[in-house]
Amino acid sequence: MVLGTSSGAGKSLMAAALCRVLRRRGETPLPFKGQNMSLNAWVDGSGGEMAYSQALQAWAAGLQPEVAMNPVLLKPQGDSTSEVIHLGRSVGVCRAEHYYRDWFRPGWAAIRQGLGELQTRHPGGRLVLEGAGSPVEVNLQSRDLTNLRLAQFLRARCLLVADIERGGVFAQIVGTLALLRPVERPLIRGILINRFRGRRELFDEGRSWLERHTGLPVLGVMPWLDELFPPEDSLDLLERKARKPDAELEIAVLRLPSISNFSDLDPLEAEPSVRLRWVRPGEPLGSPDAVIIPGSKQTLRDLQALRASGLGEELRRHLAGGGHLFGLCGGLQMLGQSLLDPHGLEGALEGGGASGEHAGLGLLPLLTHYGHDKATEQVSAPALWPPGSSLALEGFELHRGRSTCLEPQQCLPIAQRPGLGWWMAGPQGAVVAGTYLHGVFDSGPWRRRWLNQLRHRRSLNPLGEQQPHHGQQREALLDRLAEAFEAHVNLTPLLERP
Repeated sequence: MVLGTSSGAGKSLMAAALCRVLRRRGETPLPFKGQNMSLNAWVDGSGGEMAYSQALQAWAAGLQPEVAMNPVLLKPQGDSTSEVIHLGRSVGVCRAEHYYRDWFRPGWAAIRQGLGELQTRHPGGRLVLEGAGSPVEVNLQSRDLTNLRLAQFLRARCLLVADIERGGVFAQIVGTLALLRPVERPLIRGILINRFRGRRELFDEGRSWLERHTGLPVLGVMPWLDELFPPEDSLDLLERKARKPDAELEIAVLRLPSISNFSDLDPLEAEPSVRLRWVRPGEPLGSPDAVIIPGSKQTLRDLQALRASGLGEELRRHLAGGGHLFGLCGGLQMLGQSLLDPHGLEGALEGGGASGEHAGLGLLPLLTHYGHDKATEQVSAPALWPPGSSLALEGFELHRGRSTCLEPQQCLPIAQRPGLGWWMAGPQGAVVAGTYLHGVFDSGPWRRRWLNQLRHRRSLNPLGEQQPHHGQQREALLDRLAEAFEAHVNLTPLLERP
């Protein structure tokens, strides 16, 4: 089990590294995180929701992601409430103060079931567990579903990860160990210092001090990795630095309060000729080549934030100058004319009518109606836009609400399968488009065709469309991560079987 001294210590990537190392050694690693809180989600082959970080770990292990790897997923939706997902299916909404009273036992049952299903489907596999946050939050320890309760249940050998970049690494480690109960302390087999900059020998004295004062070996010092991996939560998203000053295209991404599935943008981050600039409400839009409105867990509230900040009017000016605008899932819904929420599933907007009808940005003639059903499905369909030779539009649906086009002569489908998305041409070469498909940019040929529209407008030479799927690049990054992990970490105390 990979535990951390805090959220964001690097547990997800270290667990992914372990999975890839074990796979390369001929084992079958089984990634597992009992409970995750994240808006960065994936849909598995059965249509179930799970955290993207466990999907990444599954790919590292050479397996297809499955919801049993993350049996409890909490998706925050504001006002101290979260949607609760058990084994891939939505089972309700809870308030934070009632979660452990109402959901502890069902959550533990889902975790036990997920473990059983995973081990039954992969007999002989080795579980690689990931903890959540800190394992020693004293007000929550007795009700913690996914850290030491699970480690004790499985007698897991635990690696404690601390992020030296944040500072205070000695206090992080010593304080965490001091707060462990006597029965938990023997589970910790070693310490990993993560995100170390500079020459490792400069930490030799600190390493020796930690080993003397804790009685535990420091199993490794992982260097700062400059590769970009999907962040676990939006805190890491805020820490992304501007890159590629010589990029030829700039794409603005609206960083709205309830942004979700921001891993959709990773393939664009990885394009050498593209610079993404994240724009919060209140910040100027500037003059980008295109604007993307990403997914949202609270579409109506994010729409309100977009309007209140003046970004809505800036988007209109962007289009009036011949700009491109692309909406993903909730971002697509915001582009429409009207959003109907008769059951209050998306939350109320200030000034909203009693009917639950809310005005969209009016940039695409779409009507969206929210119902109780949720679309969760992997999809591949022939693309109709951008025009050119036949390509597949690939990704997964994960949304409430169904949209219909009110003006079929103007608003054209982007795929042969109805309801996946639409596009419309505007004055001076402007284009407004959107899709319900998360992961749409993973397809190299489709992504390059979309980028070449932007490049044509700037009279730039087109990029080659014979581009591999983003998954191939992700595989190479995972290999490099595993190589760095093996080079800097002594795995023997973790991997020796009892």
